Amino acid sequence: MEIARISGCNKVLEAPRNWDEERDGKCMDLPIRVEVLNNSLPSLSSAWMPTAEELARLNAGAPVHLRIISQSHPPVMLEVGEVPTDAG
Repeated sequence: MEIARISGCNKVLEAPRNWDEERDGKCMDLPIRVEVLNNSLPSLSSAWMPTAEELARLNAGAPVHLRIISQSHPPVMLEVGEVPTDAG
């Protein structure tokens, strides 16, 4: 998956302070949209675009995997975003 710029982006996450690129690999900036859902649920959303090869695998029935780099699993949500419109 490739990082995309989410509609309504209002923050960009950078590598954590203790990130070691040699040890941990490359950490790219992540554009996110910070918002509150239903007047009470803090939410951070990012957008991801499948590569052509990933899209072919998805169309062939492969699942989407969500990986959390942590020892506990926070509440998460996966969904398909809106089809982009040509804004001219």
